[in-house]
Amino acid sequence: MVSDPETPNTDPQPDPDTDPETPSSGIDLARALLAAARAQARATGRRPTSAAESEATRRRRTRRANLARSGSGPDDRDPQPLGSTVERLVVDRGWELPVAVGGVLGRWAEVVGPDLSAHCHPESYDDGIVTVRTESTAWATQVRMLAPTLVRRLNEELGDGTVTRVVVLGPSAPSWRKGRWRVAGRGPRDTYG
Repeated sequence: MVSDPETPNTDPQPDPDTDPETPSSGIDLARALLAAARAQARATGRRPTSAAESEATRRRRTRRANLARSGSGPDDRDPQPLGSTVERLVVDRGWELPVAVGGVLGRWAEVVGPDLSAHCHPESYDDGIVTVRTESTAWATQVRMLAPTLVRRLNEELGDGTVTRVVVLGPSAPSWRKGRWRVAGRGPRDTYG
């Protein structure tokens, strides 16, 4: 039977999905499954990806989508006040105690009073021990007697248990060494302080 090219073909084409008697070829079945998967992805709001899209492209697109966009509101990338930036740095590095101790030792005259601060100054803080240098041996003796009061006053400023002891040093003697070489001996026969 020869079909006339001018007359349309009125024979109904069988639908492979609805007609169970029509066998589907592998390619037709794959196309139907792909179309169903794409429709389901669109329905759930996901974008169907092509098979040619690489894993690196997917990761790049995800990374770009997760980046914060700049807007009209404040952002972490905006210039920050210096005080809050320094405070965040101190907290991040764990420098709270050394900064607090440095602040108290910097305000030594306010903490111990003008009379005592006129004759002694703090030299260092190490593991709860504050080292204080005095201008004379008489003041060294006086500050040694005031050591428990100094510990209490420093702990009021810094927090309980921060300072455990105050070590008092007398005045330092001048060095008589001149040059790189020296001769062993008793040194000058004088006392200082």
